[in-house]
Amino acid sequence: MRVLFAFIAALVVCSPAMAGDLTVSVRDAAGRPVQDAVVTVHPAAGVPRGAIRFAWPLRMAQQDLQFQPYVLVVPVGGTVSFPNLDRVRHQVYSFSRGNRFELQLYGRDESRTHTFAAVGVAAVGCNIHDQMLAYIKVVDTPWAAKTSVDGDVTLRTIPAGGATLRVWHPRLAGRGNEISRPLTIAVAAGRSTVSGDFSARAAVR
Repeated sequence: MRVLFAFIAALVVCSPAMAGDLTVSVRDAAGRPVQDAVVTVHPAAGVPRGAIRFAWPLRMAQQDLQFQPYVLVVPVGGTVSFPNLDRVRHQVYSFSRGNRFELQLYGRDESRTHTFAAVGVAAVGCNIHDQMLAYIKVVDTPWAAKTSVDGDVTLRTIPAGGATLRVWHPRLAGRGNEISRPLTIAVAAGRSTVSGDFSARAAVR
C-alpha cells in the first residue's frame, strides 16, 4: 500500500534570541494523523556542545507482553532502563547495526539498562515473546521529538538559518525509514518565517 506522508511545518513563535518554535504535523493519505513519527532538526550551524537531555524518561518497560512506549527517542550516549512489569520473564535484545545488545533473562519487578552509543535506530524485541517489538531512535540533536496521537509535534527555540528537517517512522519505506527536507528559518523585524518543501510520497510497509 502506498500513502502520502504530509509534513506540514509552521514556525509559530519567534524569541528575542533569534529562534523559533517549529510545529510539524504528519498525516497519511486519508488525512489521518501518524503517531510515533520522530521529527528532528539539524541546524546548518551545528548543535550546542554538551550532553543532550530530554524531558521524558529514558525508559522502555515490558508490560502486558508489549514494550511501552512503542517508539522512544534517546540522545546518543543515553542510558535506557528496561523494567519488567509482567508476571513472566523477558530477554530483551536488538540486532540493529551499531546498537546491538542483549539483556539476559530477567523477571517481574527487575530492571536492566543499556547505553546507546551510536546514532541510528535499534529495533527491540524479546527472545521469548516474538510478538513484542519496539523502536529506539538515537539522535544527536536536542531538537527531536515524536508525534503524539494527533500527529503533531513542536520543537522549541530552533536557531534562525538553514537546517535539515528529518522525519522517521518504522513503517516508512526507503533508506533508514527516513525522509529529509531542507528548511530555512528567517527572522526579521521581530517576525519569523519558515520555507521549504515538506511533503513527500513514501511507501508504507
